[in-house]
Amino acid sequence: MSTQSKLAKLNFRPGINRESTEYAEEGSWYDGNKVRFRQGRPENLRGYSKRSTSSFDGTARDLIAWSDNDTFKFASFGTEKKLYEYNDNSILDITPIKEVSVGTNVSAVVTIDGTNNGFYTTDGSTRVSVSVSSHGIDTGDFITFTSATTIGGTIDLTGGTFAVSVLGDNQFSFAASVTANATENKVGTATLKYLLATGTDVAIQGLGYGAGIYNAGVSTTGVRAWSEAASSSNIVTRISQWTLDNWGEDILACRRGGRIYFWDSTRSSTPPRAGFVSASPSINNYIIVSPNDRHLISLGSNEYSTGTYNPLLVRWSDQNNYNNFTPTISSTSGENILADGTEIVGATKSRNSTMIWTDNSVWSMQFVGPPFTFSFAQMGSNCGLIGPHAAIDYDGISYWMGDDNFYLFDGRVKNLPCTVRRYIFDDFNTTQKDKVFAGINSEFKEVIWLYPSSNSTECDRYVIFNTEEQAWYYGTGIYTTYFDKIIFDNTMTTGVSVSSFFYNNEPDGIFTANGVAQTSFIESAVFEINPDGTNLLFADRLIPDFTLSGGNLGFSITVQNFPVNDQIKKGPFTISPTTKKVDFRARGRQAIVRVSSGEAGTSWRYGSLRLSLQPDGLR
Repeated sequence: MSTQSKLAKLNFRPGINRESTEYAEEGSWYDGNKVRFRQGRPENLRGYSKRSTSSFDGTARDLIAWSDNDTFKFASFGTEKKLYEYNDNSILDITPIKEVSVGTNVSAVVTIDGTNNGFYTTDGSTRVSVSVSSHGIDTGDFITFTSATTIGGTIDLTGGTFAVSVLGDNQFSFAASVTANATENKVGTATLKYLLATGTDVAIQGLGYGAGIYNAGVSTTGVRAWSEAASSSNIVTRISQWTLDNWGEDILACRRGGRIYFWDSTRSSTPPRAGFVSASPSINNYIIVSPNDRHLISLGSNEYSTGTYNPLLVRWSDQNNYNNFTPTISSTSGENILADGTEIVGATKSRNSTMIWTDNSVWSMQFVGPPFTFSFAQMGSNCGLIGPHAAIDYDGISYWMGDDNFYLFDGRVKNLPCTVRRYIFDDFNTTQKDKVFAGINSEFKEVIWLYPSSNSTECDRYVIFNTEEQAWYYGTGIYTTYFDKIIFDNTMTTGVSVSSFFYNNEPDGIFTANGVAQTSFIESAVFEINPDGTNLLFADRLIPDFTLSGGNLGFSITVQNFPVNDQIKKGPFTISPTTKKVDFRARGRQAIVRVSSGEAGTSWRYGSLRLSLQPDGLR
């Protein structure tokens, strides 16, 4: 047998493939993080940088960006706590004032007069207590004051917004921004306004008495006792979800199950607040403005004639008038009930239609003009949407994530073949499925889904389908929303928890996570070193081929004799931009290679690596 060595190229198919075993996926990449594929080759993702100078309260659930007629750029997003506008690198709280009664457009206003209602302060404390009879708010809700007198000697509340702690039915407290220098009891005057009540940020699966069917389930002794909690339930307390859309230069906003709000970006009121769309339905789960014909559409709403809530109802306003939902001969307002599913989940705009999903089906809603205004056609069934923001339109094709699959609609509903499908859905927190968020990165022809993994209550993972490469890849992340770079210079994202900031995603030349080193790697599936798998082979040299700048790479090779045999890892070896070869000694039938980076500012792209190999006998 010849012992002459040869150089073998290490080329693999684009995308990550792990629908089968690591051995069965020979010729593929099997794992990775913070990488994408371009022209068939993996490269590391660019990083991100903080765009806003201040953080915001809560976790964003929808994000839109637009520009006005003067090309001034805006963005808006809603959290479980507040509604925000972003402009000029600052975040503006535009949360609406709480409505007293539905349809009145009257704000929840309380007059502090220092007699019946008043403030309490303590010298040396920032804590302020307020007595308000039957205030009706909850801990965590927000209040704001106008025309307030100074209290506690130093505390000016005018224009401030504060989170409250409820002390009782008639009293609550909050933390002021300064310390009082006087103790005062039931003093001061002010106008107090309640902001839209704080919602829910984490979906909770209901267990125990009252959470499910009466006497459902069994215990070890048989039927579950009165005091015995259920071990499982399909009853879920849902999170607060926002949907936002443009109305010209302005925006319309809706929090699931509530009213519709309107924000005029030119408003100069102090403090600025989104206002009610007074004539809108009282219940709205999702809103969208129809393309071209400009109707405001409410999905999951209350019927016009009876006021009864119907989760499958599509209801729309008069054309070019979002404040008229009354069907008349002179109005194009109307409504329609979808026939497949238990509730409407979400919608997207396509080229000439609005695509609407229930939990089981997808529909096309097209403008046809009076007297019917819209036509409705069911495009598919058993292909429902997993969450309100899990669908996106890209180049006239709708892409979405279902309960156990990915789909597209290009005139027909099709399963979207996914090489990481089982990996994604086997590591998915279904209780938090409403948090799935779909976005587009048009620069790289990518459709992205943010989702919560099985051990997380928040979006901590992403999966990407590259429409040009027809390749899938995934990784870890901190984002909850995502918006393409059609308005701003970069894709825009919002972070979670302590990272509740507005971010530039993948700015040119930035390869750090907001200044911190960002780790990336790509790892192959198992491949036979010797194609016939008979001989052991000896590998002793790597010839690198990378486009590399800003730092070094790590390269490792893991060898084994059988798919279930003990593995022996060699490396990682350091590869710099000037590295010509890497010498090592490894012996086996099969191998796995891994390329990684963990230095701040490192940019790399895989080329065509070569291994020096020679036969090493039968074993």
